[in-house]
Amino acid sequence: MITLEQLSQLQTPEGSRLLAELREITPYAPVSIAIATRLRKTYPADLTIAAITIHDLRLKARAKFSRADEMWFTRDGLEQATSEAVANWRAQRYREFPEIVDLCCGIGGDLLALAFGTPGATLTAVDRDPLHLAMARLNAAALGVADRMEFIERDIRELEPGEQVAAFIDPARRSERGRMTLGESEPPLEWCVALANGHRAVGVKCAPGLDRARIPEEWEFEAIAIGTDLKEAMLWSPRVAQAINSATVIEGETVHQLRPVAGDPVAVRTPKTGDTLLDPNPAVTRAGLVEDLARTTGASKIDDRIGFLVSENWGSTAFARSLRVVESLPWNQRALNTRLRELGAGPVDIRRRGLAGDVDAIAKRLRGKGDRPFTIAMTRVMDQPWAIVCEAWPKIEQDTSGRRHID
Repeated sequence: MITLEQLSQLQTPEGSRLLAELREITPYAPVSIAIATRLRKTYPADLTIAAITIHDLRLKARAKFSRADEMWFTRDGLEQATSEAVANWRAQRYREFPEIVDLCCGIGGDLLALAFGTPGATLTAVDRDPLHLAMARLNAAALGVADRMEFIERDIRELEPGEQVAAFIDPARRSERGRMTLGESEPPLEWCVALANGHRAVGVKCAPGLDRARIPEEWEFEAIAIGTDLKEAMLWSPRVAQAINSATVIEGETVHQLRPVAGDPVAVRTPKTGDTLLDPNPAVTRAGLVEDLARTTGASKIDDRIGFLVSENWGSTAFARSLRVVESLPWNQRALNTRLRELGAGPVDIRRRGLAGDVDAIAKRLRGKGDRPFTIAMTRVMDQPWAIVCEAWPKIEQDTSGRRHID
C-alpha cells in the first residue's frame, strides 16, 4: 500500500529517476524479484517498493487509460476507476454545465474525462481519502488540466453544492472489510439520489445488478458495455435523463445507444433453419430493452421470458451477436448428440438461458469428432425446453457493383 510519504518521495528527483529506470528495464512486464533485488542496492528499500508498486499498477492501468504511464494509482483506486472510454462517453452529459463537482473522485479517472469533455467548465474534486485526492491532483497536473480544478479533502456529505452545480458521484463500494454486497455503497444510494433535490443534474455510478425497484421515477438507468463486457451502470437525474432505460455499447471509438422504441407487442415464434438468432448484448438485457431491440431489427421473441431473438433476415447489430440457425429442436440430449454427429460437429459452445444444467459438462458430452464448430442455445421456446444449433454467418463481401457475395 502506497502512503502519502512514499508518494511525496516518488516526486523527488531520486524517485523520478527510479520510476524512469523501471520503465526502461521492464516496459511491458511487472517487476521481477531479481530486478527488485538489484534496485534495492542503489535505492532505499521503501522507495523501491513504492516505485515497483506504481510501475506495476501503471502496466495494469493501460487497459483503462491511454496515458496510464504518466498517472498515479492505488490498487483500490484503479479497481474502482472507470475505464477512459466509458468516462469520456458519460462526460458528454455535462457539456452544458459551467460548474461540475466530482464527489468521491478517487484517483481522478472521471475527473480527467470531465475536464476534457467540458473544456469551458470549472471542476471541484472531493474525496475524504487524502492519498487518493493527492493522486487525483497529480493526475490532473500530469495531463495539464489541474489549473481548472479545486481539490477538497472532505466527506462529501458535509458539502452542499450550489443549485446550478452539476454533480457526478462514484460512491465507494469497498470498505475496510472488503467489497460491499450488491446495492450497498458509501454514501448510500438514497443519499446520492437525494442530492438531485428535484432539479440538480446528478449522475450516479452504480453496479449493473442494482435492484431496479430502488431507482426513483423519471431517473434513467443506463447499462454500459465495452464490446460484450458489461462494465457498469449509471443513474441520471431527470435534469439530464434522456430515457427511462438505455443500453450503451462502446466499440473502439464508436458508441452505440439503444433506447425504448414504441410499438406493438413483439411476436413470439419457434426458430427455424436459416433464421438469424440474436443473442443480445448484456447491456441490452440488463436495461430491459430486448423487446425494443426486436422492434429495431424486425425480430421476434422465442419465448416471453427468454432474451434470445430470432429473425428471418440476415443482419448484424452492435447490440447482439448474430448467428445462423442450423437446427431447431426440442431439448433431448441423445437426439441432439445424434444430429450433431450428422452435422460433423466439433467443439460446441453452450449459451444457456431458461434451463438448468452444468454447461461445461454438457458441452463436453456434445462435442463431436468433426471440425465444424457450433454454438448451441440451451433455452426455452414457447415455454418448452429447446436446443437451437447455430454457427457463425459466412463472411459477406461486397464487389464494386454493390452486390454481396457470401464465402
